Amino acid sequence: MSVERLITEHMNVWTGAVTQRASGGRGGSGKLELTGVRKLRELILDLAFRGQLVQQETDDEPASALLARIEAEQRDLVARREMRKPKAAAKIEADEIPFALPSSWVWCRLSAVGRDWGQKEPDQPFTYIDVSAIDNQSGMVSNPSVVEPEQAPSRARKLVRSGTLVYSTVRPYLKNIAVVEANYDPEPIASTAFAIIHPLGGMPTRYLLHYLRSPTFVRYVESVQSGIAYPAVNDKQFFLGLVPLPPLAEQHRIVQKVDELMALCDRLEQQTGDQIEAHERLVDTLLETLTRAENATELAENWARVAQHFDTLFTTEHSIDRLKQTILQLAVMGRLVQQHVSDEPADAFIHQVESERKRLIKLGRIRMQRTRSNREVSHSVELPPGWAKATIGDLIYLVSGQHLKADEYFENPESGSIPYLTGPAEFGRVSPNPTRFTKERRAVAQAGDILITCKGSGVGKLNIASCETAISRQLMAARPIVLSTDFLGMLLASLEEQIRRKIVGIAIPGISREDILDAPIMVPPLAEQARIVKKYSNMVEVCGEIHLKIGALTSLRNRLACAVVEATAN
Repeated sequence: MSVERLITEHMNVWTGAVTQRASGGRGGSGKLELTGVRKLRELILDLAFRGQLVQQETDDEPASALLARIEAEQRDLVARREMRKPKAAAKIEADEIPFALPSSWVWCRLSAVGRDWGQKEPDQPFTYIDVSAIDNQSGMVSNPSVVEPEQAPSRARKLVRSGTLVYSTVRPYLKNIAVVEANYDPEPIASTAFAIIHPLGGMPTRYLLHYLRSPTFVRYVESVQSGIAYPAVNDKQFFLGLVPLPPLAEQHRIVQKVDELMALCDRLEQQTGDQIEAHERLVDTLLETLTRAENATELAENWARVAQHFDTLFTTEHSIDRLKQTILQLAVMGRLVQQHVSDEPADAFIHQVESERKRLIKLGRIRMQRTRSNREVSHSVELPPGWAKATIGDLIYLVSGQHLKADEYFENPESGSIPYLTGPAEFGRVSPNPTRFTKERRAVAQAGDILITCKGSGVGKLNIASCETAISRQLMAARPIVLSTDFLGMLLASLEEQIRRKIVGIAIPGISREDILDAPIMVPPLAEQARIVKKYSNMVEVCGEIHLKIGALTSLRNRLACAVVEATAN
């Protein structure tokens, strides 16, 4: 089967295998990776360098003759002092060879097919090629900078020319690999973070570019790299890597075919990405009609429209997450359950909170804290019957975290110690998973307090303290007064985006106590709060079940893509 037929006959496999990313990045949608298309790219490269992508021609000069010519060219360059004499390449052992090649191909080491251009310390303006100048999608150098010699980084040493390939040896999994295609003026110089190879014998540089991105070479690099946070390979390890060398004419055919198929993958990826983004926009638009409905009748009509197409709309993890967010917004707007005229109004509940706050202050369990008067709170949304305007500060006691010195906490619990949390890295799915403990109690959250990330990465992330817990400056603890922990968690979760807009600072972004205390909310009667929590929990549980089914289907699609790739490769 041709690769073109493989692509078209398994189109649903390549476009249907999509993986949720942990963070943003291009791969279709902002937080999605088109796993099927990625697997297809890997398959194309794997077939190409096994000699299975294009036809072998019997009249092609064998690769052994090409290799002999390259060796002669290297000797001539050394004799003319245009190239340093390369070290003798280590013999290729049988256990190094990844797979068998066509009869006209040979295995050789990367050092055997090219040259470098030496190094120099810049003494005049130069075109500097560093990792930031690499477009790792296209494999090209993009917008290198011109640097004066006195401002030259210490790494600016390696000479390159048009046709040279540069390979970043630091964090090689990023595949910062590119061909220098332009004749730069002033003279181009690359960072020592690159391994440099300029192919000889008329070899197309893009042949090496594609091979260095292939699963075979990636596996080799992973086997020899060192380091965890910043894995790297050195130049010696790089040039010891094996490369399958086909006849020169076949190399050109392979490059042409791979470029053609990769362009097809680009179009497939773009089309799939556009479809995913269009689907997400449709979901977002229809869900927004629910939160913007002006009355119960309009809400019911809009929900009927969404429900009619539920199976089409809610097919991805993103769509289910958006549905959960919408349910939360409807809950805190008073649109999730009916109001009962027999419920005691929310004003009475707020008075109850104020009375309880005074009692706790008198007993010394909490301190006085500034709260904004209900009358100063403004809302753009009309209050449901029985509800009242307030701020978060009207309903909670807020504890600010305090920094502990290194000698004030320890890794294992001791008698009389409590957990010590330094940030959201220790947050679990519901409650924290502490890794430190202390006997200090300068800033302590109680069981049921909502933990709020207020500084550093993850501002706005929430968790619930499951026991008495000391907290660092990166956290605050919102302690509900009369209010249930569940409903307070809903209120804070609904305000996450609003609170994040209050973030100030770049190096250490953060929010203040006032950003939490003064956040405006609408408070339902106490009885309605209980109904809201129950209804919301039930609906979120259903969303969770759908989420699991979508996850299982996604996993199945990814395994199917892998199976098709494996079957084809074998």
